[in-house]
Amino acid sequence: MIDTEEQLAEFLPRLRAAAWVALDTEADSLHAYPEKVCLIQISIAGEDRLVDPLAAIQLDPLLDALNAHELIMHGADYDLRLLEKHHQFIPSAIFDTMLAARLLGERQFGLRALVEKFLGVTLDKGPQKADWAQRPLTPRMDAYARNDTHYLKPLADRIRVDLKKNGRLGWHQETCAQLIADCTGPQVVDADTVWRVKGSSILGRPALSVLRRLWEWREEEAVLGNRPPYFVLKHETLVNLAEAAAAHRPFDSFLPAKMSPRRRAGLAKAIRNGLSVPAESHPQLLRRKLHRPSEDEFQRYQQLEQRRNARAQELGIDPTLIASRAMLGDLARDWEKHAPELMTWQRELFE
Repeated sequence: MIDTEEQLAEFLPRLRAAAWVALDTEADSLHAYPEKVCLIQISIAGEDRLVDPLAAIQLDPLLDALNAHELIMHGADYDLRLLEKHHQFIPSAIFDTMLAARLLGERQFGLRALVEKFLGVTLDKGPQKADWAQRPLTPRMDAYARNDTHYLKPLADRIRVDLKKNGRLGWHQETCAQLIADCTGPQVVDADTVWRVKGSSILGRPALSVLRRLWEWREEEAVLGNRPPYFVLKHETLVNLAEAAAAHRPFDSFLPAKMSPRRRAGLAKAIRNGLSVPAESHPQLLRRKLHRPSEDEFQRYQQLEQRRNARAQELGIDPTLIASRAMLGDLARDWEKHAPELMTWQRELFE
């Protein structure tokens, strides 16, 4: 484990000179709030290294060295979001083996399935709910983390051959570039919807006012306790509490039996604050804006869907890789407006 400046300085020259680099991360989203990057796994020719971002080391030289390479990753979306959010790192290029497998028509595209199929190696399923912030790592966690990147280079080499053979390497490159853009662009948080948890659509405006305050209280408690919000109270419980409080019904039965007096007091205060909001300031009910397609739009949608499905069948890939149902609806409404939102290879398949 690289957890000192001296160890990192010793590794960096080899990383900078590496012909290829494979990368993965581990976070603690099941055990902490907000989550953080707990481990960075890096493989280069001849070695698999674990870097500890929780240690008191300066990561900028490491990130600069990584950015000089095309990074081989697997299912990179979550890793890209984590690295941008916590370390402002955006790679210059990636080769995502999951995306590559899907573009080849693989229906089982998890790392374990692909390594077994293409390389004949069976990987341990690993500690699925491990706390990656713990130190030291257990031997099993250490081995699992290293295996996440150890096989990515031979897997990428094997899959790259098939992409070239099928004329889809360019598709993959464009899709990887789009993934980087999608996962590292500005994240806009809608303050009027972020607190509307599952089940809240059944609530009236007074109950929504209580729910909003309860959600804010739960966020504060989650950060204070460094535990994910659902460990404080489940979504379902928030909705039940808000509904009961707005109807002036008892709500103690919805509370955990072992809730501390401090938390009970904070929750009660949140409910009072929600009930005290003037009626004109209650959250609005959200109404889904349903677009009823015209007969012409419906026919265009069917034609586009048939064309998409036919091309996907010819290519042996999932039709949604070419366009989602939502995108088909947009294209049927206004092709000229929405076609530029497709990647070049997707648009060419339609045209």
